[in-house]
Amino acid sequence: MDDTDPGKVKYINQNYLPFEFVVDTLESSDDVYHAISSMKLRGAPLIGAAAAFGIYLATLESAGHPDPDQYIIETAMKLLASRPTAINLSGTVNRQLQAVSQAITIEDKTNSTRRICKEILKEETESCYRIGQHGLTLIEKLPAKKKGEPINILTHCNAGWLACIDYGTATAPVYLAHEKGIPVHIWVDETRPRNQGGRLTAWELEQEGIPHTIIADNAGGHLMQHGQVDLVIVGSDRTTRRGDVANKIGTYLKALAAKENDVPFYVALPSSSIDFGIADGIHEIPIEERDADEIRYVNWKLNKIPLLNEKSPVLNIGFDVTPARFVTGLITERGICAASEKGIKTLFPEKYDQ
Repeated sequence: MDDTDPGKVKYINQNYLPFEFVVDTLESSDDVYHAISSMKLRGAPLIGAAAAFGIYLATLESAGHPDPDQYIIETAMKLLASRPTAINLSGTVNRQLQAVSQAITIEDKTNSTRRICKEILKEETESCYRIGQHGLTLIEKLPAKKKGEPINILTHCNAGWLACIDYGTATAPVYLAHEKGIPVHIWVDETRPRNQGGRLTAWELEQEGIPHTIIADNAGGHLMQHGQVDLVIVGSDRTTRRGDVANKIGTYLKALAAKENDVPFYVALPSSSIDFGIADGIHEIPIEERDADEIRYVNWKLNKIPLLNEKSPVLNIGFDVTPARFVTGLITERGICAASEKGIKTLFPEKYDQ
């Protein structure tokens, strides 16, 4: 929140990274919608937080409308359509709508939604830190290497602090291991077509002085075959009650390669990314299909450069689902569990009693 103006929300525009560090401003719910849909801000926890701010800004805008509640609901429906795969978005929007329905005056609605925005930022940050603490134990338990040799961890996409308010999910254990003096080296999947790994994760790791190497998306299997990956940690945009995981396209292939080569494959996620209302990830998780231009062109400092025959048809699927059987375990804010209904229920029993 902008300290000088309650009608403005500041955020890091990820589309400029790693070339420029730009802090932009959201001044309307429409700004929030476009920032999410154009991926100026991205990452499931951050999308959820931004959507919460979108509802807050909508309460400010609603004062000039004949039916304020209807305006807020219409804004909520628009925000829900911006990025359908990330469950955090609907979770925070519904939380805000409940607060709106319980408040009487516009001022009360604004105050309630502003308070919830701040709560969400704090909750996600604390969850990510605890995920880091639990994930750190996995790194510490890996077989000892020769003195000075780092533990090699592979990750996919960006599940770092840029995507999660602070610490990140998949990166949180890495940051805490580095702080503790444990030598780590990160294999960073470039993560086509938007290169979130190469642009964002590598930038984060460079800021922290953590050794890393960017690799082509299809290189991970080769590295695993040759014993150069000790652990895979990825994030999640939506995980089912039975442990199926939706993450950036290409994650499923990493899980298959990890299974074939006996490399532990963990998914780090806050409980806000678990959809307790669905069981079958392949058939029930909505998979976003994005603009074909993301594959046809590469952005160089926001300039589009053609990569391939512009007349050829393109299919740009944003996410894939990794079935629970390929997931070694889930790292959550409450601990590590098996990727199964029984495993998740041991950590979040109250979610199964609703």
